[in-house]
Amino acid sequence: MDVTFALLAVAALVVLTTVAGLVLRHRQGRARTVDSAEVVDPRLLGTDRLGTEATLVQFSTEICSRCPGVRRILTQVADSREGVDYVDVDLTHRPDLAQRFRVLQTPTTLVLDRRGIIRTRFGGTLERTAVESELTRLQKEPSRA
Repeated sequence: MDVTFALLAVAALVVLTTVAGLVLRHRQGRARTVDSAEVVDPRLLGTDRLGTEATLVQFSTEICSRCPGVRRILTQVADSREGVDYVDVDLTHRPDLAQRFRVLQTPTTLVLDRRGIIRTRFGGTLERTAVESELTRLQKEPSRA
């Protein structure tokens, strides 16, 4: 094998992985609007009811190192807003839910509206302001029939 070709191949791989890493990092914690009509049954998430205004659902695992920080943020947001509930779902013991909700990483956070419809999805760590912004946007929307 030619040394020049090998060096170029290694350099190309380094550039490619760097770009892929930057793209993934850029997507972390970003709100993605979800267009869904499926109503999530609260019993599926291990709770009896959802919030009267919205529900923050965090999918985590026992070995997730970033999940406790996200849990603190979501708990604080839910506690500070009337009608917003927080639900933590441990996928370690519920892998069926990971497949159903297409969870590819933990933490993953879903924002459900008052009817239990998934409206927003966050992958990875998130900022409190981003969650609050999504909740404010939901509250300002006219009710969907």
